[in-house]
Amino acid sequence: MGETSPDLYPTTTRYTDAEGQRGGAGPALSALLTTWLPAQRWFASKGDLTEVTIEARTAIAEIGDRTVEQVLFTVPSPIGIQRYQLWVAWTRNYPDRYAHVLIGETNGEFAYDALYDGDVSAVVLSNIADGLSVGILDFAPEPGAEIDRSAHGLVIGAEQSNTSIVYGNSSILKVFRRLEPGLNPDAEVHRALQAAGSSHIAAALGVIEGPVAGKRTTLALLTGFFANSAEGWAMATASVRDLMAEGDLRADEVGGDFASESLRLGKAVAQVHADLAAAFGTAELDADAVRDLFASMVAGAELVAGHVPSIAEHLPAIRAAFGRAAAAGVSSTGDGAGVPVVVQRIHGDLQLGQTLRTLTGWAIIDFEGEPSKSLAHRRAMASPLRDIAGMMRSFDYAANHSGGPSDSQHAYRAQEWAARNRRAFCEGYAAVAGYDPRDMGPLLAAFELDKAVYEVAYEHGHRPTWEPIPLQAVVRLIKSGETA
Repeated sequence: MGETSPDLYPTTTRYTDAEGQRGGAGPALSALLTTWLPAQRWFASKGDLTEVTIEARTAIAEIGDRTVEQVLFTVPSPIGIQRYQLWVAWTRNYPDRYAHVLIGETNGEFAYDALYDGDVSAVVLSNIADGLSVGILDFAPEPGAEIDRSAHGLVIGAEQSNTSIVYGNSSILKVFRRLEPGLNPDAEVHRALQAAGSSHIAAALGVIEGPVAGKRTTLALLTGFFANSAEGWAMATASVRDLMAEGDLRADEVGGDFASESLRLGKAVAQVHADLAAAFGTAELDADAVRDLFASMVAGAELVAGHVPSIAEHLPAIRAAFGRAAAAGVSSTGDGAGVPVVVQRIHGDLQLGQTLRTLTGWAIIDFEGEPSKSLAHRRAMASPLRDIAGMMRSFDYAANHSGGPSDSQHAYRAQEWAARNRRAFCEGYAAVAGYDPRDMGPLLAAFELDKAVYEVAYEHGHRPTWEPIPLQAVVRLIKSGETA
């Protein structure tokens, strides 16, 4: 727990009736959110929203004519109650500067998303540095963390399931919009890897925590910021563009060849996996657990086949591929045959977009796991091959990012680039891990196939013209069982 906040911070209000607060009572704010939320990219329920229940409102600060509060609320969904947090600023004057994040007006006051307000982000950073407790919220620095509270905060552009505020060149605060009660893996893993001395992550600097559904929950994570870095996806796709512009050159002859970076990235991922294994331990699946693992992949493919014809067409071969993997993954504690399936904590959503090329090497970011999965799933042990398969698929997407295999020449050159970089990544991984992922044969193929089937389902529903990209991977994997 941090130091108790001064009197200028009121205590948290929990709404069980229509008691008022600046900006109106809970029902007034709920009405505004019912209209505003469906248009927000981080809000998962995109259909008609009929109910928003305000669970708690914690007043954070009075800044000029603005009152700032943190709001916890729930919404119903087909898969159950979903929980979110929102930081709201109230003002009696129309906020021209923040009109793009205006929530609405009620009782003569305007509400807007306070995370975009530089004054608010400055207060949040100072609270973390000072270790304040504000109502039900605990702002806490990591032991020994050096936080530059003078740095100006700016929300970065591409908002996904969370919102991130960059403070100058020193730190970045990730605010988790959708909440699941408990410790977020991003904070948990960063702390563990930092304690292990990992050189491939950002330094953990602080957190905001508070109770959600009765459990202490991570609300935001502050880490170091890699200034002058480049995202792995941007570098990879630039390399592909260079290749496509040189019609008569091979991938290894083009100036923007990415293979050397893929090799270094493979080494970095292997080292992070080793650090995670040391921090959290490992386990070996017994034969029943191996069968259950690949049976769940079969079940997932069957579910997709029910509404995606291209997967239905290949379903028998997909089942056979997962069956080969199950047969290959017999526990060494059984009859001694097969390849042991070892599980540990992993990244959980690894792809080129979760990597940064810094001035000193590759860094891995965003250890939250797949946001759509349950917290228990994201914190569970899994095979490192799942992360590796995610990278294999990411190379494939980077190769085809310009619009997919529209002609045979483009398709051939994209496949050439992807194969070259997949090989380089696996070679780099093997140099550190002591084994080549490609030697895992049907096991790695199954993890990549599982990912590709999911991608086909996604593209079928969202970008039909891109469906051939993962589908060609499905066909390759079920025919050859090879991943590189």
